[in-house]
Amino acid sequence: MKIGIPKEIMQGETRVAVIPAMIAILAKDENKVLVQSQAGASASFSDAEYESAGAEIVKNATDLYGNADLVIKLRAPQKNEVVGKHEIAMLREGAYLISSLPPRAHAQLLPLLVDRKVTAFGLEYIPRITKAQSMDVLSSMATVSGYKAVLIAANQLGKFFPLLMTAAGTVPPATVLVLGAGVAGLQAIATAKRLGAKVEAFDPRPVVKEQVESLGGHFILMETEENVETKGGYAKEQSEDFLRREQDAIAARLPKVDAVISTAQIFGKRAPILITAKMVELMPAGSVIIDLAVADGGNCELAKADEIVQANGVTIFGSSNIAASVPVHASQMHSKNVTNLFKHVFLEAENGLDFDDEIVKGACLTHNGEIVNDMVKQNLK
Repeated sequence: MKIGIPKEIMQGETRVAVIPAMIAILAKDENKVLVQSQAGASASFSDAEYESAGAEIVKNATDLYGNADLVIKLRAPQKNEVVGKHEIAMLREGAYLISSLPPRAHAQLLPLLVDRKVTAFGLEYIPRITKAQSMDVLSSMATVSGYKAVLIAANQLGKFFPLLMTAAGTVPPATVLVLGAGVAGLQAIATAKRLGAKVEAFDPRPVVKEQVESLGGHFILMETEENVETKGGYAKEQSEDFLRREQDAIAARLPKVDAVISTAQIFGKRAPILITAKMVELMPAGSVIIDLAVADGGNCELAKADEIVQANGVTIFGSSNIAASVPVHASQMHSKNVTNLFKHVFLEAENGLDFDDEIVKGACLTHNGEIVNDMVKQNLK
């Protein structure tokens, strides 16, 4: 099998899907690994490093896609403006693809994948089971995002994060409010706490209270009788009345908050608005909001993707791709995840693709000219 690692073409993307250290694993069983020239340059991995690891450097995207039986990408396929063709159209008919395939892109991408008879594995659909933890790209990138969001908040805020006792007097610690206690939120709590801030966290799922407190955060409890979590561990879309009660609970904390790290998302749906424009007015001048859900609509009503918005003295930073600002370790983590997925699907399979396997069944979206994923088919109805 020829495995292709292309250079990512999305604007601002600095990561690479597979780093040199993983090439030897992909090359087992006489597989050949093709890497597009400069694919890893923005993440500080040179062509020479890939060659030393056993990969063949391919000069351009056309040659890579045209020769690869399997392409492993980081971002969802898009039109390559240099070549003038969509990346899916550049794939060989019947090829395999491992990449991000987010629900919001299905209407555009799935018909193209079906038409090319591509067997496509969507990284967002890897099931949240113990056996698949080492393949969980979403959790890896959420870890990066939660960490970096706190550093951005600290840089934007005109205050110290930690308590300081100086000759000029005592400086109280900053108060950081984290919305959502998933992987990104928990990493944000841990990072803000390490920097010395007073950390509070809100999540409608009472089950995460212990995790928040184990990291030194104060959990804001909200009385709820609704089921707020899916079987897969994701937050569920809630009623308008429930959302209003969430907003009320958050609004009560905002007047004393210096920084908000907002991470709340609902898989396949628009992110819930947890901070309205009116609520922003409650925050002290000079405070900061980092909205990590902005790519899915945002948790703050005023947030705009990849822009810094000023409102009532509050700085609102909406980042749709914050993990790309830590390209070395983000690429390293992504690479390990997708290599583990590759090993499970291709190297450890005895008789080709095993659609009875929970991971293959969950992550494969299209195969042999059809949409084969039950969750995707249900959502498209």
